[in-house]
Order: sequence, then C-alpha cells, then structure tokens
Amino acid sequence: MNLRNLSWGMLSACITVLGACNQPTNKTSTTTTMKDSITYGKLPADSAFEKTIDGKQTHLYVLKNKNGMQAAITNFGGRLVTLLVADSSGKMIDVSVGIGSIDGYVKSTERYYGATIGRYGNRIAKGHFTLDGKQYTLATNNPPNMLHGGKKGYQDVVWDAKRINDHTLELTYLSKDMEEGFPGNLNIKVTYSLTDDNAFKCNYEATTDKITIVNLTNHAYFNLNGEGSGTILNHLVQFKADHYTPVDSTLIPTGKIEPVKGTPFDFSTPATIGARINDANEQLKNGKGYDHNFVLNKHDITQPIATVKGDKTGIVMEIYTDEPGLQFYSGNFMQGKNTMKYGEKDDYRTAFAMETQHYPDSPNQPQFPSTVLKPGQVYKTQSIYKFQSK
Repeated sequence: MNLRNLSWGMLSACITVLGACNQPTNKTSTTTTMKDSITYGKLPADSAFEKTIDGKQTHLYVLKNKNGMQAAITNFGGRLVTLLVADSSGKMIDVSVGIGSIDGYVKSTERYYGATIGRYGNRIAKGHFTLDGKQYTLATNNPPNMLHGGKKGYQDVVWDAKRINDHTLELTYLSKDMEEGFPGNLNIKVTYSLTDDNAFKCNYEATTDKITIVNLTNHAYFNLNGEGSGTILNHLVQFKADHYTPVDSTLIPTGKIEPVKGTPFDFSTPATIGARINDANEQLKNGKGYDHNFVLNKHDITQPIATVKGDKTGIVMEIYTDEPGLQFYSGNFMQGKNTMKYGEKDDYRTAFAMETQHYPDSPNQPQFPSTVLKPGQVYKTQSIYKFQSK
C-alpha cells in the first residue's frame, strides 16, 4: 500500500493495521517504544523549578487560555516544559516531552528538551565562519561541528522573565560580545504566549552592536499522543516543502538544494513518520533517520507549512512560521537515559522536533538565506504551533 497517495482520513483508519509494519527494525527500538496506554497530562510542581544557577533564580511560569490549554515554561533555558492540549475526548494530554525538575534538566544527557536555542540554532561546519573579513572560531561541541550555540548555549542560561498577563511570558537575555565565540552584544527578547484559538506562539527579537549572525528557535520535543505514550512513528506528517538540504555524514548541508519527490523526504502528501524511515537511503543513513532541513515553499505566517497528527489522540498540530526552513528530527539519538515527567524514559524515537529556522551552516554557504544581523537592524521572527483535535 502506498501511504503517500492516501488521504488524511484513509491514513487515520489504516494506522492500527499498518502500525506493526512501521516499527523500526532496530531491536532496541522495538522493545522500548511499545507502550500503548496514554498518560493524561498535569502541571509539574512549582517547587521542583526553584533553584539558583549562576547567581540567578529559576522559576516555573504557567500560561493558560480560556479553553483550558496550559503551558509551563521555565526561565532556565527558556524551556517549554509542559503543553496541555485537549484530545478528541476533551481530556488533557501533555504533548511536550520534558523533565520534571531543574535538577533533571541540569543532569540530562539530552540538553535541548524544550529549550530556546541560540545564538545559532543547528550546526556550523567545523566551528568556523568568516564575517566581514574576519574569521571566528566556535566550540565544536558536536564534533567536528558547532551545534545549537556551542558548549553553553541559551539552553543553559537563566533568562530574565516577565509575566505580561495570564497567557504571555516575556524572556530577555543579553548575550555578550564573544560569548561562545560569537561577535556583538546581542539583546534578545523572546515572547511565548497562548492564544484562545489554541496556539502556542513564539516571537523572537534581537539587536546587536556589532555585525553578527543569529538563528533563534525553540527545540520543543513533541509526542501528540502524550509524553510516555510510546513511539512517534505512526504520527501523520505533511510538509509544504518541495525541496530539502541533503547533508554529509556529519550532518552539515552539502550546499545543494534537492527535490523531495521520489525520496523518503516527500511529505507533500500525508505519510507516517515511520513509513519510509528505514528505507535504504544515504541521507537517512547520515541522519540515522530524519534530521534534515526542509526548504519551505513560498509562504507567510497566515498559512500552515507543516501538519502533524497523533494517531492515538487525534490531536493535530499545525506549524506556521515566517522562517525559510524547518528542521525535522525524528528522535534518532534518544537512548532512554533520562527519566521524564511521568516516569517514563526518553526511549528511541518517542518524540520528534520541528524547529523553525534558517538553514544549517548558512554563514559558510552564501547561496543560503543570510543569517547576518547588523547594528541598527532588528532581528524579528515568529513561529506558531496551533492545536486542534479530530
């Protein structure tokens, strides 16, 4: 059966039958992601998020809308910890995979759960880039490359937080000149909000006093069946992206922009994450699954560019952005080493990430959209994750 040619409704009806066929062949993945039950969501304890780090106090902030949707965010790393969304029966599901305490995040082997990422999200080849005739050297914390800002990216700092109202939180941070090797004092403001049409909105702004590069995003890990519910391989996915950027064995883009048609990267019609993830394909081998930047078709913030549906809950997430790219990561490096909020481990492919962004390694690839920010300019971008149940 060709999943790519089925409608959303037909695919939903076929999920149960096809589920076993979509499981990875890797033995570890089949023994650690088979949980069938759903844990209904709740907010974590405020007290678990009270700590002093680098002389600054961490807290947990809860946002809500009129429909009962709630988001819990900590100013440690600007992290989305919990996102409670109603399923098709009206019960609240925590679709954001995260950890239940500050100590848990500090000790985690996976540093990016739910975090605000910067100064440069994704990878920069060999930790080097040249800007305005000067070469800059960054930490190669993902050898041989720089990943998500370096050794101490924004996921490891305590942001200044200001609650604007019940549904809006403003986070600010001064990233100082040459912090992690990046030039310029970068003043950042990130505003997270819940709207009454069940959208989690992310607004990013930044200014600099020296020419620099900026690529901010949020690294939320999602499971639309709920954290701890098992594999995400039967989630349905659709992208408005006719092209993607293939990568080398170190996950740096080759510089080419290639069509997705006829490849496992074609999500122009709905397909499950697991439908082709084990295909014999060099790019899937390089990423150990999906860990690639999709080149989004021409769009604006008013139209969704990605849609994902949880097979057990019926929860649908639509993604809106004014960014040119979307990094789709299928949880390939999850190893079950961390205990999450509801007591389950972060097992292989039990969460996915969709990071709105500029392309990886753009500072070294002039054919890609620029990530340069100059004094007097304002970096401003918006992304929205909107939820409904069907």
